[in-house]
Amino acid sequence: MTKLSVNINKIATLRNARGGNIPDLLQVAKDVQQFGAEGITIHPRPDERHIRYQDAFDLLKVVTTEYNIEGNPIPKFIDLVLQVKPTQVTLVPDAEDAITSNAGWDTVKHKSFLTEVVTEFKRNGIRTSLFVDPVEAMVTASATTGADRVELYTERYAREYARGDKTQIAPYIKAALEAQKVGLGLNAGHDLSLDNVKYFKDNIPNLSEVSIGHALICEALYLGLENVIQLYLNKLAD
Repeated sequence: MTKLSVNINKIATLRNARGGNIPDLLQVAKDVQQFGAEGITIHPRPDERHIRYQDAFDLLKVVTTEYNIEGNPIPKFIDLVLQVKPTQVTLVPDAEDAITSNAGWDTVKHKSFLTEVVTEFKRNGIRTSLFVDPVEAMVTASATTGADRVELYTERYAREYARGDKTQIAPYIKAALEAQKVGLGLNAGHDLSLDNVKYFKDNIPNLSEVSIGHALICEALYLGLENVIQLYLNKLAD
């Protein structure tokens, strides 16, 4: 079964809008796991506009499943991850002013840098994943950095699926097969939703985990958080 990791950034965005502690991020993390999610994901950014760096430490008290921290490996982020020591760190090449992640790593161009960062995280017992576009060469090069997994950037798939075009699954299948060939675990994320996640999961071999936040929280506004998580788990089941 493909694991569901819930990205709770949007809960932090809502909390920060009023400056208090409603909704309570830690309570939501507890509830999400109680409802069946197998992981919690956060993506702190330097301006702390949603997840705050302190949140990463506070969540250690309540995350009993897999704990995944995503972000651009700038020095501040690296220091945070080394102190928190989550289950997994996902390295994402997003600019500081990016609204959301919008591209994967060029793992050929940045091989030396990524190898250095991956080595440090793995020395500290942290599983590492690289955020990449569905390009076989980028997957192949990811393996040479020592990373444990890649996370496929699924925005293009989601966009075209919404337009009725299912053919855009093809490069993701090829990338997944390449990951299997070079011994990398496989994650996926970005714009996956109740509408498109089952088709993606059913066609992608050896998909270990999906990380879903924005769509899941939006869907929960209408359907309820516990119900939405159960719907995702049903769609991800073998």
